[in-house]
Amino acid sequence: MTATEFMNECKEKEIEFIDFRFTDINGTWHHVSYDIDAIDEDTFKNGLPFDGSSIPAWQPINDSDMVLMPDIEIGTHFEDPFTADPTMVVFCDVLNTDYTPYHKCPRGIAKAALKYLDESGMGDVAYFGPENEFFVFDDVKITDKINSQAYYVETEEGEWNSDTEFTDSYNTGHRPGTKGGYFPVAPIDSMVDLRAEMVKTLKEVGLETFVVHHEVAQGQGEIGVKFGTLVEAADNVQKLKYVIKMVAHLNGKTATFMPKPLFGDNGNGMHVHQSIWKDGKNLFFEDGTYGNLSEMAKHYIGGIFHHAAAVAAITNPSTNSYKRLVPGFEAPSILTYSAKNRSASCRIPFGSGEKSVRIEMRFPDSSSNPYLAFATLLMAGLDGIKNKYEPVGPMDIDLFELSLDEIREKGIKQLPHTLREAVEGLIADHEFLTPVFSKEFIDTYQHYKFETQIWPDEARPTAFEFASTYSC
Repeated sequence: MTATEFMNECKEKEIEFIDFRFTDINGTWHHVSYDIDAIDEDTFKNGLPFDGSSIPAWQPINDSDMVLMPDIEIGTHFEDPFTADPTMVVFCDVLNTDYTPYHKCPRGIAKAALKYLDESGMGDVAYFGPENEFFVFDDVKITDKINSQAYYVETEEGEWNSDTEFTDSYNTGHRPGTKGGYFPVAPIDSMVDLRAEMVKTLKEVGLETFVVHHEVAQGQGEIGVKFGTLVEAADNVQKLKYVIKMVAHLNGKTATFMPKPLFGDNGNGMHVHQSIWKDGKNLFFEDGTYGNLSEMAKHYIGGIFHHAAAVAAITNPSTNSYKRLVPGFEAPSILTYSAKNRSASCRIPFGSGEKSVRIEMRFPDSSSNPYLAFATLLMAGLDGIKNKYEPVGPMDIDLFELSLDEIREKGIKQLPHTLREAVEGLIADHEFLTPVFSKEFIDTYQHYKFETQIWPDEARPTAFEFASTYSC
């Protein structure tokens, strides 16, 4: 789409405001709005100035001027369904004032990863299909004080409400229970209409959805969105999270993509389906092999497993991420691959032909920045293809049943068990990323994670520590 075509579209839809959005290191969406009369075609050539020093881990105050460059070519702009006045949302890349790509812009990094793929000759397009699980709660309370660390989440679906006397309604007694929420019909599934509203709104912003269902945990759901190229898929994650949070909010509820909000029940993953194509052919497909996987696909898996600690620092970037990656909750940490086996870190989904063959990495979660996560997976996979890394597998057994001794005996690597382990892995192993991630970015990222996640988490006592240690 050209700037002229975009402005004509805004005129036809009687748009009054343009909302320019960009993504920071955390994956948080930021925005600045302009009256439509302040925007013309030159805006799409010259961009918009903003203060980069006010964004976490970006520019110092003495070098703060930056440029937002609207991107209308990919076609992921959309009319905001939640604003009172007609508003068009436009994705932006972040540039330096000399109009070179800013090396800390996640969307720019994702574009650089696609360019690297094309220039490498290993493929000309990478398709990504994330599955972002989420919880919807009725209430959330958080306490973070010097003498008190606590949280409280509430959903009427929670089994802890079995004997609750509600003031404005009666207790129906219909609840999914722990790990009992997969596919029950209403009234056990209490979110049918809410998810339907989410789907209708997602269609309004240009997303094609398919499967819509209650997930395994209490208060948990999933809405499947069609795959896209790496940047399109990451853009779609930002749309999806925005819509789901806003629809819940406008219905008096609160949605979260936090990896593990409930102890003892399943957490939120972001399973990532991936394939590489060239000249219209799926390079991950080879007929008659295990899962119809090509050698290239296996080496791609091997690359992700080889760099697993560094990859996890970006695909699982919160301390809470590692409370999800425990056996028995469909969040595998054992680095092997298998067809149709959800206990393996990499599943080969059932597919009927060349177009559907792909790999599914099951350990990432939605606390990650989608642009950085997808770019990291791609770069690790391409390094695996280049160096012909062989993954462990296939293994078709229930890996959750293996003891730690058995895992060690079989020589299977595991994901790191904490964010500290993951980030230290990134510090030690990041050369595979440097064709598209600057060393300054990686240095900033690891320091930022220590300062905002690792050290604050390690310094805080927890309720469990009081329960297990207070009377020692």
